[in-house]
Amino acid sequence: MRLAALTTVATIAASTLFAGSAFARSAEVYTGTFSSLAVGGYDTVAYFKEGKPAKGRAEFSFEYKGATWLFASQADLEAFKANPSAYAPQYGGYCSWAVAQNYTASGDPLVWKIVGGKLYLNYDRDVQAKWEKDIPGFIVKADKFWPGVLN
Repeated sequence: MRLAALTTVATIAASTLFAGSAFARSAEVYTGTFSSLAVGGYDTVAYFKEGKPAKGRAEFSFEYKGATWLFASQADLEAFKANPSAYAPQYGGYCSWAVAQNYTASGDPLVWKIVGGKLYLNYDRDVQAKWEKDIPGFIVKADKFWPGVLN
């Protein structure tokens, strides 16, 4: 009898735990499952200054919006600190096309585009090709869903 009661309590507890996690809010900045690094550890300032991704270095790090941001140089770190919203990717680094569809997917720091002075990431090159068919329209849609899509 005691074993049956314990089993029932364990089942209810597990159900509550998993049901709660199904409704958990996604992080505002995409960092991956086992990481705290924003943009996969790439320097977001480099996209604008160098026109390409550059790996950040641990000695040039900054905590912002619950994530660790890495930079290739002290100058890039200082530029980000002075104006994070100018350099942080839109939609927290989640895939821009996915956000326009009202869901989230990981953004790949090697699949990117700067549009209107803002950095956008996509899941992969195939998804980016879809996104590029109507970038302005997808940005309008994504802006409507962001940040509510995180809930």
